[in-house]
Amino acid sequence: MKKGLTAAAATLMSSALLLSACGSSNGEGGANGNDGANAGNGGGAAKKAPNAPADGTVGTDASAPKDVALSLRHTQIKETSKVRLNILQDVVAKTIAENPGLKINLEGIDEIVNRDQKLKAEMAAGNPPDIFEVFGGADLNLYVKAGRMLDLTPIIEELGIKDQFASLDEFTVDGKVYGLPFGGYSEGIFYNKQMFADMGLSIPKTFDELLALADAIKAQGKTPFALAAKDAWVNGMLWNTVMERHVGIQAFEGLVIGAAKWTDPDFVAGFADYAKLVNNDYFTKGALGLPYAEQGARFLKGDAAMVFTGTWDANRFTGDEAGGLKGNIGYFPFPAIPGGKGDQTSINASYSNGFGFSSNLTDGQQAMVKAFIRNFYTEDVQKRTLLEDKVLPSMKLSDLSGVDPLISEVLRVMAGASSSWKAFDAIVQPSVAADVGVGLQELIGKVKKPEDVAKEIQASQEKANAQK
Repeated sequence: MKKGLTAAAATLMSSALLLSACGSSNGEGGANGNDGANAGNGGGAAKKAPNAPADGTVGTDASAPKDVALSLRHTQIKETSKVRLNILQDVVAKTIAENPGLKINLEGIDEIVNRDQKLKAEMAAGNPPDIFEVFGGADLNLYVKAGRMLDLTPIIEELGIKDQFASLDEFTVDGKVYGLPFGGYSEGIFYNKQMFADMGLSIPKTFDELLALADAIKAQGKTPFALAAKDAWVNGMLWNTVMERHVGIQAFEGLVIGAAKWTDPDFVAGFADYAKLVNNDYFTKGALGLPYAEQGARFLKGDAAMVFTGTWDANRFTGDEAGGLKGNIGYFPFPAIPGGKGDQTSINASYSNGFGFSSNLTDGQQAMVKAFIRNFYTEDVQKRTLLEDKVLPSMKLSDLSGVDPLISEVLRVMAGASSSWKAFDAIVQPSVAADVGVGLQELIGKVKKPEDVAKEIQASQEKANAQK
């Protein structure tokens, strides 16, 4: 399943090499008490949208209704999300300034609470926020089926941006677009280059080489992988790639139609290889009691040589928090598992997190939603997000100057991948994904065997399939 992200990465990488001599972008705004965010212009001189009027009044609509209120739910509440929040606030401020009488009320809550509890309950009741962060794939499909999502197809066609996205696959249902990704991601292994050099270590090419590497790191008194397993979704990242190497992404898709089972030998082998990492004590001790933020902190302190995570953490790894490791962190894909049925040089990379919009909006609210989309989904905002927050752009960029070296390394890895695929929780039903999280915690806690975890998840899968 060749996805658009690796192809987009190749294009981005080529552009970066061509444009590297152009100097840093002027897309970052001056300081205004908002951590360098330039409120009111999206972080740089605004470019006209493809259908912008000649006078440059991109966001203003003289016929737009007055006194419109919109609620906007976001999850950028952590210290590490301040830059992303600033960018969002600037776009909101710009949209309000261009549309007198418009009010946009921002609400920030925890991502897990929003995804697994609050938004699900609101969708069931039919009263979601007007604008909200949402995951594409399985989550979105449920909400579209319930009639809760606004069809954005006519809006993005009118604005002329439909073809500007690298991929809208995970937000498209039956040919219609119901959400817009605000960035892409890639998951892989970030590693301490200095520690690797000091220990004489090389990047592993196979799973057995990875195990030998981890043993060598342990022999030097260091933890091979930083892990904070309190939040179940964190454990799913590394496991997801191990499992994909064993079964291939099409097997995951087969689970939801009964063509594959979690108890099939290849799936059980995937759980068993993940259990090897656990049983060999390659992860942080006491991981089950640690919140997600601690995972990156342990890595940056030098307690662990590696951490498997997404590129959304690149901002931490290139900022002041990195301390002496700044500039000494590298990135490589998970190695091949010989004999596995999956694509051994693929990578988990996609555009799955973005904004959705309620279908229960007045004409006036829909007009202001269009104004928000017009201002948020621009090359200026995407470039600013890439430079300041290290989030891979979801839209095609013509200028990649000033990209951080670690991000350039990520793009090289992505461009070299044979294919990319979306995470398992964008494929299987949310209830099954939750039970996978529980099962992995049971493996990490060494209270269940791989085959027992597989049986319990298969039971959950059959129940979910029966409820279609």
